[in-house]
Amino acid sequence: MTKRLYYDTAYLTEWETRITKTLQREDGWYVALAESAFYPHGGGQPCDYGTIDGIPVLDVISEEDEVLHKVERLPEEAAAVCRIDWRRRFDHMQQHSGQHLLSATCLKLYGAMTVSFHLGADSATIDVERSELSPERLAALEREANEAVFRNLAISSYVVSAEAASRLPLVKPPKVTGDVRIVEIEGIEYNACGGTHVSATGGIGLIKLLRAEKQKGNTRITFKCGFRALEEFNDGAAILGRLSAKFNAGKDAILDRFAKWEEEQRQLQKELAELKEQRDAYVARELLERRDNGAIAVAFEEKPLKELQGLAGKVAAMTDVPVLLADRAGFKVVLAHGGRFGLACGDFVKEHAGAYRGKGGGSDTLAQAGFARWDEAAAFFEFAKRTFRA
Repeated sequence: MTKRLYYDTAYLTEWETRITKTLQREDGWYVALAESAFYPHGGGQPCDYGTIDGIPVLDVISEEDEVLHKVERLPEEAAAVCRIDWRRRFDHMQQHSGQHLLSATCLKLYGAMTVSFHLGADSATIDVERSELSPERLAALEREANEAVFRNLAISSYVVSAEAASRLPLVKPPKVTGDVRIVEIEGIEYNACGGTHVSATGGIGLIKLLRAEKQKGNTRITFKCGFRALEEFNDGAAILGRLSAKFNAGKDAILDRFAKWEEEQRQLQKELAELKEQRDAYVARELLERRDNGAIAVAFEEKPLKELQGLAGKVAAMTDVPVLLADRAGFKVVLAHGGRFGLACGDFVKEHAGAYRGKGGGSDTLAQAGFARWDEAAAFFEFAKRTFRA
């Protein structure tokens, strides 16, 4: 049996103990310790990392009354000096305690129970029993939770009997039988929990809600606490600083400058579309002069598929012969006619492109085929030309 030191204090980072068991499994070596402060996976909280006699701990799991530590290799001695990765541990403590406080506040303000909690590598989430939370309610939730942080309320943990637990105003009945570990936030919440927590709400640091979205009839709230929230703020401030420099405007004027830039871009796109229309009309007239034995067939060095289709349709509307256009850079071939030629373009492409390792389809008057290489596209292009000239 492993004595779980993290139940006594989450702030223990180094201790000496002995290895009681080693075992090899398909995924590697595991050791059991007489005493362990390494937190195993559980309750939505990831495991701790660290070292055992300088050997990296890769994973920590709980099996019945033992904590098993997956190690990079087996230690040479039974006596072991263990160290916790404190930065990871404290991050998990901040997020987990922040979740308790956030869930309790959500229950108090809106009567919304938390049905699940996930602590990810980048952010944490809770799913609460509410189909929707307005931006105003989320802002109120965030503010009240942070007010509790600033009050620096004590967070304590202790073990009580099942009978004693039944007399406490627990958020929900415990999942375990027998003795129950309670995590209490002073004046806020009693919760059955086996995780690691800070000793007071001030240790959580800032709680920042990032977004809320619907999730199977509930609302999923994504949030960050403590140093994660600080990094989120720093990232946002850096982006804001770069935008401010780019638009040569203070942060309060950036949105106005961006709106002006968007309007300028819309005007430029409109002018560009008009110029493309004029260019395509000119190119279409040129292509009409290239009619060769019952077809217009031209290969371009580089022309996007959308432009190729638009040009083919424009030329087809001005003639009664098929129009065959190709793009050498994109390995695409487009076939079109104005409706006066006895051919279903989509059927033709589906029937013949496969012989040249191509795929495609389309309507009766406009179709396209794509290929992996230009030589395959060119072979289909030449085949189609010969077919229409026959």
